[in-house]
Amino acid sequence: MKTAAEKAARFRALHERPGAFIIPNPWDAGTARLLASLGFEALATTSLGLANSLGRVDGTNAVSRAEVIENCRVIAAATDLPVNADLENGYADEPRAAAEMIRLAAEAGISGGSIEDATGDPTRPIYDFDLAVERVHAAVEVARALPVPFLLTARAENLLHGRDLDDAIRRLQAFERVGADVLYAPGVRDLPAIRAVVSAVGKPVNVVMSAADPDLTLAELAEAGVKRISVGGALSRLALAGFLAGAREMAERGGFTWMRDTVPTRELKAVFRDFSGGS
Repeated sequence: MKTAAEKAARFRALHERPGAFIIPNPWDAGTARLLASLGFEALATTSLGLANSLGRVDGTNAVSRAEVIENCRVIAAATDLPVNADLENGYADEPRAAAEMIRLAAEAGISGGSIEDATGDPTRPIYDFDLAVERVHAAVEVARALPVPFLLTARAENLLHGRDLDDAIRRLQAFERVGADVLYAPGVRDLPAIRAVVSAVGKPVNVVMSAADPDLTLAELAEAGVKRISVGGALSRLALAGFLAGAREMAERGGFTWMRDTVPTRELKAVFRDFSGGS
């Protein structure tokens, strides 16, 4: 198994080389190993996928901080790939308290992680500008003080809460000034908006395809200047769509034709056997 330092170096190198890369989102050790077997070079946790697996509604604090960190630990240990963690809003409003989540994630074996400016409070869904920037700055300071380099992603959640692109870009620019390594505005959907974000900042940009036009390709996103492409909880929702299709066929028609679409047991055994004892 690679060391945390080796994973961290590998993760940073992915952000420094030309072109873009896909960072898919598993929600447990099994899905992490399946993705690694397909040749992906890095993974990212998903708050939605974790919440789904626990039977909860996704949202800030739907899953406890301890549960998030344990999920980080499980996914980081499942493969040799670097892992980026969805750390929500840091489970605190106060900057230094929120930044503590960065240290906990790093101790769990995570190579990078995101902190967002969503409050979890529907009456005021986004932190005020100055506080949002202070929170990212505090997270940067913790990340820089860690013994193993940690790649910090700063997320502007504005577009998911009815605010405009200019406001999101203003926040991303401020997050960049206080030291964020990667910038991320969930909710950008088309290439013009994506290009506007990329051209406005100087750090690598992450685009999540669960909120973007699904007809976009890796090549098109790379040409637009995107560095990292994630899918959020979409793979979890895809898996649950297959699960529900089979379950509904049984419940509504007493049928089992869904069996034809399952993954052969021998294929799963081959993947999981390769990871026995770590690799």
